[in-house]
Amino acid sequence: MEEGKRGGHPKGSSSNGGKCYSIIAAQNCEQLAKEICDSYPDRFSFFRTEWGKFPDGTDNIQIGGFHPRNMISGQNVLFLASFHNNDATLSQFQVMIVLLQSFIESLTIVLPFSPVGTMDRVLSEGRVATANTYGYMFSSLPNCGKPSRLMIYDVHTLQNRFFLHGNTVASLHTAVPLLLQRLKSGSGEKSKRSKGSDRVTYTIAFPDEGAAKRFSMYFENWDIIICGKTRTEDDGRKVVIHTGKAEGRNVVIVDDLVQSGGTLYECALSLKAKGAKSVSAYVTHAVFPNESWRRFVKGGDRACFEKFWVTDSIPSTINALRLYGGTIFEILPLKQLILHDLDNYVTGDVNDYPDLGVRSSNCVCL
Repeated sequence: MEEGKRGGHPKGSSSNGGKCYSIIAAQNCEQLAKEICDSYPDRFSFFRTEWGKFPDGTDNIQIGGFHPRNMISGQNVLFLASFHNNDATLSQFQVMIVLLQSFIESLTIVLPFSPVGTMDRVLSEGRVATANTYGYMFSSLPNCGKPSRLMIYDVHTLQNRFFLHGNTVASLHTAVPLLLQRLKSGSGEKSKRSKGSDRVTYTIAFPDEGAAKRFSMYFENWDIIICGKTRTEDDGRKVVIHTGKAEGRNVVIVDDLVQSGGTLYECALSLKAKGAKSVSAYVTHAVFPNESWRRFVKGGDRACFEKFWVTDSIPSTINALRLYGGTIFEILPLKQLILHDLDNYVTGDVNDYPDLGVRSSNCVCL
């Protein structure tokens, strides 16, 4: 598809009634932008931005869509963001400011993973709660006549939304529908028990009470196991099962994100010790600093999972998993979910989502 071309619908609504958008993307998100435009050319146009640097290291950015003629002003802009490091984050804030000063109709920011979501409180004076400071920066963006919409998936704590005020409003979503459809699609798998069936039945486990509170509402018809850390006699801590039965079950541990993966690993060991038939894991955000995902692949010291499902919310990590992740990791693409949520501001029944393209044949198995 030619960059910037939108099939005869320059702005407003497409032929099927959906709002049209001009896409500006962080460098890590350019592939997603192209895939969106290829799938829905009557709704989306992608204008590639040049994310350059001057010799002194400061930004030298040329936003796409302004030359040879301005095709951004007056448009609904969809900004695909990736805050994978502080340098990239500052560059993207500068672009958002310029866009909002360019007489656009609206700005929707898709930031699938908020990297500061876990830093929402402090225990001593002088510590910086970056969830608050990022919220302040978003809220201080210029106003184009209406608040900017910030779409985030499975933010670590829901109260993060209250750090935003004024010019930017949080639109919180979940990627759980991807997991639900994946579990029901592959190898004859389904969620509910049925007599006389040889299909796999899964039990959902949460590694702690926080994850249970955050996600249990999406698994009302599933058997649930809740784990948690308890003190040992030597004043250490270990993960144990608090409620639910693991014996003979195919268990999927569900959480919002993984860092080193220590808690998930300990949870899996506890489930297996109690007789779980198999243990898999799902996280929306595969952070894996310092390539800690290597410990879960075949031959790693934490290679305990049947399958490890993640979304592509963090492109830098996913690119590494595609190259070296082995057969354990499977990537559930966010594209169709983002496009659905773009037109639906409130998360509805997670079982009523349209086909999100996560059947086993469509997922990236590594």
